Amino acid sequence: MDKLSQAQHELREMDALAAGDSPIHRLNPLCKLLVTVFYIITVVSFPKYDFSGLVVMVLYPVLLFQAAGISVGLCFYKLRVVLPLVCAVGLANPFLDHAPLLRLGSMTITGGFVSMLTLMMKGVFSLMASFLLIATTRMDAICGALRKLHVPELIPTLLLLTYRYIGVMIEQASVMSQAYKLRAPGQKGIHISAWGSFLGQLLLRSMDRAEELYGSMTLRGFRGEFYYADAPAYGRSGLAFAVVCIALFLGARCFNISSLLGGLLIG
Repeated sequence: MDKLSQAQHELREMDALAAGDSPIHRLNPLCKLLVTVFYIITVVSFPKYDFSGLVVMVLYPVLLFQAAGISVGLCFYKLRVVLPLVCAVGLANPFLDHAPLLRLGSMTITGGFVSMLTLMMKGVFSLMASFLLIATTRMDAICGALRKLHVPELIPTLLLLTYRYIGVMIEQASVMSQAYKLRAPGQKGIHISAWGSFLGQLLLRSMDRAEELYGSMTLRGFRGEFYYADAPAYGRSGLAFAVVCIALFLGARCFNISSLLGGLLIG
């Protein structure tokens, strides 16, 4: 399977994940969106040296992945391209901050090393929460939740169309790539001399396909904004989920739960 076919397959996999049926999938999209945003804000707000306090925040995405029937390993596999970039952000911290923070026997742990780990964890946890939202909520439901928050209609519409048109562009690129391989058997990749014409043809084909899709949308009543499908009612489950999660996030932010648990175990 070439890279374009693999990209198509992974895009369909994400749609299949979002269409699943689990207690997390059935929650109201607006509640899940608000909890995810609040979780990311809470994670980012931890001080740079509060490694022990931040560790407990991993429980939210891990437990919800289990409740949704999604493997945590699948999350890391899907984010394999982004995770190294996120982790690379804090690599310079140990060279910039040499202040000793704690000692483990003869080993001295500097503030730069702790801040590097904390920064990496913030990025990884935020990505896990974002992936959890996308893997348990359809894109049109997320855009509908954004409209309920009175986000300007242009932003959800662009978000939804971009998500849908990525599949169209990948499909056109896959067809053209297969045609090129049939005309140049044995050649690895596309020769640099054909890059310009290939991209030009891809743009033209994508524009033609987009015009057809836009015509279909206007025939179905599209006038600049989607009429999103009705989301599930808030219900007690959605409100309870949002209230409990936000309360736990605030508790983890205000109190160092790892230290408290460690003190109780030692005591």
